[in-house]
Amino acid sequence: MADQQVVSERAVRAERAVRTTVLLVVVLTAGAYLPSPLYPDYQRLFGYDDLVMTLLFATFALVSGPALLLCGPAADLVGDRPVLRLSVLLAAAGSCCFLFADSPFWLFTGRVGHALALGAATGAAQALIARHRGPTARVAGPLLAGLAFAAGTALGPVASGVLAEYVPGMLTTPYVLHLALLGWVWHRLRRTVPATTGAERVRQRWRPTRPHIPPALRALFLVAGLTGFLAWAVVGIYLALLPALLEQTPHGDHPALTGGVLGSVLVWSLLAQLAGARRTAYAAQRYGLAALAGSLVLLASTGAASLPATLGSTVLAGLGHGLAYSGAARAVDARTPPGQRAGIGAALYLLFYWGSGAPAVAVGLATAWMPLTAAVTWLSWAGVALTALALTATFLVGALPHAAAHPTAASDIDHQILQRR
Repeated sequence: MADQQVVSERAVRAERAVRTTVLLVVVLTAGAYLPSPLYPDYQRLFGYDDLVMTLLFATFALVSGPALLLCGPAADLVGDRPVLRLSVLLAAAGSCCFLFADSPFWLFTGRVGHALALGAATGAAQALIARHRGPTARVAGPLLAGLAFAAGTALGPVASGVLAEYVPGMLTTPYVLHLALLGWVWHRLRRTVPATTGAERVRQRWRPTRPHIPPALRALFLVAGLTGFLAWAVVGIYLALLPALLEQTPHGDHPALTGGVLGSVLVWSLLAQLAGARRTAYAAQRYGLAALAGSLVLLASTGAASLPATLGSTVLAGLGHGLAYSGAARAVDARTPPGQRAGIGAALYLLFYWGSGAPAVAVGLATAWMPLTAAVTWLSWAGVALTALALTATFLVGALPHAAAHPTAASDIDHQILQRR
């Protein structure tokens, strides 16, 4: 009876730690995307051009990717809680930069702070969630982590858009609220996430993760990486550029509308991830890529000048992102050797982060020769061609012998092997 009570208490503590970690991921991700609906206001205030605006968004992706590789192994060395607390401090510094910004320099500094925070937290948060959530849970660890990232990405622009529309201090209130939430998360981390003992830490010297993809996995990894890259690239187009595009329409003076449109992309992604979990990883990728292509066609053909067409394209973008992103992650996870999950997972998420920032840089550079709407149209048609290529590749890789097993089942077997060890 006493043993059962001990097991029950451990389960309760583990569940509290998971809840706090999920909350942390949501708050960090939301903070990273709080500025999205406000970029046109910053542009009017500081007078910078479209290239600077797109580079502001791209800074996050370009910094968070390397931060993931640098900080990923740190949690094994010092424990999860110190790394997660460091991420809270970095995020608070980033929001303070936005709160007191008086030039584009402080906006870039704030983006770097948010990027370092999320890059530092990603590895530790995913490891903690996966460690306490087995495949038999109602929402398994990898899916729960993916949902937390998508939820935060949705909440950020929605919250800042609504606050900018209806609350005084449109460029300060969102960051004050974010700092308050970070303080709450800091308190919960101290209470619910235990410190790692010396016996639980990996006895190794810290060094950045050096991704190595086994030869048998490279074709699958390449296709899944391209699929995930495209999924985040399409979302990156919307989050970075849609506010500026809507600014040129009769509806552009409503930050709440802009934030709602941006948030709806990730709301549909959340729903698609939940629904797509019942399908194989390859089927999810194929449906997702088809939806992404449809979204880009709508955006390219209208240039975001039609609000109904733009809303329709955001629905397709969200559905496509959720299916393609989760399918790509599951496909790689199912075939990854247990001892190489950290390096391969870091490499995959590095592609995802770069995907979210690359389109913004490309469009920003193109605006030196053409208007913003023309640059988005050009990039969207290029994206359609890439999605067609990726869709063909999923059929080719899915037909290989290693793809015969159901991805979820393979992942479950890997987890059981790890538990027995």
